[in-house]
Amino acid sequence: MKRSLMTRGVETLLGWGGSLTGVLLFVALWEWGSLVYGSFLLPGPRDALAALGRLWQEGAAAAVWATAWRAMLGFVLAALVGTALGILAGLSRTLGRALEPVSTVLLGIPPIAWIVLAILWFGSGSLATVYTVMATSLPVSFAGAQMGALTRDRRLQEMADVFAVPPLMRLLDFHLPHIASYVFPALITALGVAWKVAVMAELFATEDGIGAGLAMARVNLDTAAAMAWIVLVVALLLATEHGLLRPLQRRMEPWRQAGQRGK
Repeated sequence: MKRSLMTRGVETLLGWGGSLTGVLLFVALWEWGSLVYGSFLLPGPRDALAALGRLWQEGAAAAVWATAWRAMLGFVLAALVGTALGILAGLSRTLGRALEPVSTVLLGIPPIAWIVLAILWFGSGSLATVYTVMATSLPVSFAGAQMGALTRDRRLQEMADVFAVPPLMRLLDFHLPHIASYVFPALITALGVAWKVAVMAELFATEDGIGAGLAMARVNLDTAAAMAWIVLVVALLLATEHGLLRPLQRRMEPWRQAGQRGK
């Protein structure tokens, strides 16, 4: 037991060490770019952190909260609806043929087009941002869930038929563990899309949030403030992914963690 805990601790430290190395490399390249192009075009990490401290004192927490709830509400709605429809489309060939063209069309529409339509339909405000996030994230979660359902093990299906396994048990015990391995990577991608689109929509449709802060930085030609807002968005995205989705993935896929420790 102690050895297992020690092994997990070492693996965690190594994982964090690798992530920290990547972050330090990115910061070093960022600093180098600032020295080459100048602090006006590309403010360095210290300039961005100083601007972030200033923005926080001026009330940036309210902007963070506004963007966070819009992005996460749109993402959660897209994840629930897209995953459910994707699973049904993967289990039913008829439904899959009907929904695949719709998903392709939705994926092909640029986010800026959704923003324009949302403003025309709902006016400026939070609803336009939430709708845009949902419309752009839903096809991603749908595609992941559908692919997971389509690639399920046919031998398990045949075994379930032979032993007359009830439909609910068949879905929960046979299909969902495999589908989850496709759903979570798609949800992580959809989460990144949700944050980016939320900020983009706020740039045009709202007077608060991180997007509005970026618009103000553009008007004031404050490149350091713009970089500070970008750093804040990336930090929120990483916190949401590693604080919410990754732990949920580990809980839903214990077999994957066991397989990785066994290697």
